[in-house]
Amino acid sequence: MNEDTERRLDEGALSRLRELDPTGESRLVERVLRAFETSLGRLRPQWQDAARRGDMKGMRQIAHTLKSSAASIGALSLSRLCAEIEELIRREAFTEVAPRLDCMDHELELALRALEPHLGAPS
Repeated sequence: MNEDTERRLDEGALSRLRELDPTGESRLVERVLRAFETSLGRLRPQWQDAARRGDMKGMRQIAHTLKSSAASIGALSLSRLCAEIEELIRREAFTEVAPRLDCMDHELELALRALEPHLGAPS
């Protein structure tokens, strides 16, 4: 998958959001994407801190939080990775989590970049 493909949000997820505000009058898509951006801004440093400390419970909670919100806006790669990390930690397969830590940082960055075309420059 090339970087342009990785940067895009799933159009199906965005369409489902648009259906909830067909006229765009409520600016629902923008509000949801901004909320996700804000959430990433808060959770990303928490994730990095938990990963640095080896706090599996903290990483599991953050992965759980991000999993569904990422899916709802179409950041499907991030959502899948969060589900995988959450499951590995739940099963106490801690050695399998370590190789995914760099992937998580990368997916968080890609998710932020994916928002840019829909919101303009990050706030």
